[in-house]
Amino acid sequence: MTEARPVPSVPARRRRTGRRAAVVAAAVAAALALVVLAHRYLLARLVFEPGVPPPWRGILVALVAALAVAMALEPFASRALPPRRARLVVAPGMLWMGVLFVTLNLTLASDFLLWLLGAGFAPDAGVDPEGPARARALAVAGVAAAATGAGLHGALRAPRTRRVEIRLPRWPAELDGFRIVQISDLHVGPLRGRRFAAEVTARVNALAPDVVAVTGDLVDGSARRLRDEVAPFGALRARHGVYFVTGNHDWYSGAEAWIARARELGMRVLRNERVEIAARGASFDLAGVDDHRGDWVHGSPCDLAKALEGRDPARPVVLLAHDPTTFAEASRRGVDLQLSGHTHGGQIWPFRWLVRLVVPWVEGLHRRGASALYVSRGTGFWGPPLRLFAPAEISELVLRPERPA
Repeated sequence: MTEARPVPSVPARRRRTGRRAAVVAAAVAAALALVVLAHRYLLARLVFEPGVPPPWRGILVALVAALAVAMALEPFASRALPPRRARLVVAPGMLWMGVLFVTLNLTLASDFLLWLLGAGFAPDAGVDPEGPARARALAVAGVAAAATGAGLHGALRAPRTRRVEIRLPRWPAELDGFRIVQISDLHVGPLRGRRFAAEVTARVNALAPDVVAVTGDLVDGSARRLRDEVAPFGALRARHGVYFVTGNHDWYSGAEAWIARARELGMRVLRNERVEIAARGASFDLAGVDDHRGDWVHGSPCDLAKALEGRDPARPVVLLAHDPTTFAEASRRGVDLQLSGHTHGGQIWPFRWLVRLVVPWVEGLHRRGASALYVSRGTGFWGPPLRLFAPAEISELVLRPERPA
């Protein structure tokens, strides 16, 4: 039995809330400072140094300023306006966020390349000093435009079905071929709404799965505003049920209301608990935990010990946990398979390499001893409507016993 967690006193809760507010304020201030520096750097390198003529220079500066303001207003618009109206602000702001990231990386890479070549800093006499800068600006703009187009196509097209066979040492022979269809990180909100939810539902149901696992980040926005947008998920069907665990964005969006809405849609919400699934004369445990950021936001911890307590250790267990980092503890506790999302596979290359600094398991199948982890690249997207070298997926996971030696 796990020990009951002590309930903090009112002053302790207030101090904790105050510390969280201070951390959030500091993080927001740092992010705004970085965004301002990034815009200033790009305008200097791609507008002023190449000597863009005054009429066009003013237009470009005004356009960049307007897009930066739209990006800054996105969190407020997505929460204060109905989805259709919010898109008018969110779409350009989030698209610009993606363009900014891509262009910033390309410009930094070109600066590094010019430094290696020793070019662009001391032009020869008689050579237009703006020539190299203009050529670099045109090259960066061209590659950024192509990458943005490819990223838009990757984000807005229908998610692909990714079929993966996973062999587990303790998986029952009777359940050979048992199929779990995983959807994750749908981020239904201003940019992905009811039509997207209906399309995903139809694709999942066409696979006729044994279990559907929704591994968090269902939404971005309040249940009051997005209630109807997620309604199509009520038609999800599987032989042994549809299961849901919270993700960090569900907590940011008001997890308690969304947990209630998920239950209305027919999903079984696993909150640090497990259920036994019996089929074909065998059984396994399906466990699920709240995302660990629930503790930070609402005092609802990820409690894997509670989810696994009292289970039959001879029976295999599949764990649903939004964040792949839970796998470090899950593998120590003998979890046979963990299904996670959260990383989006990096979503926009080369962001996956930054993700790896925090989460060692970015996408796909990983193993640690007898335990396995599958990380979905996500079914939707967050923030910029771009996916570059990280396509969205509906994961069809086929579970099989380990091959005989």
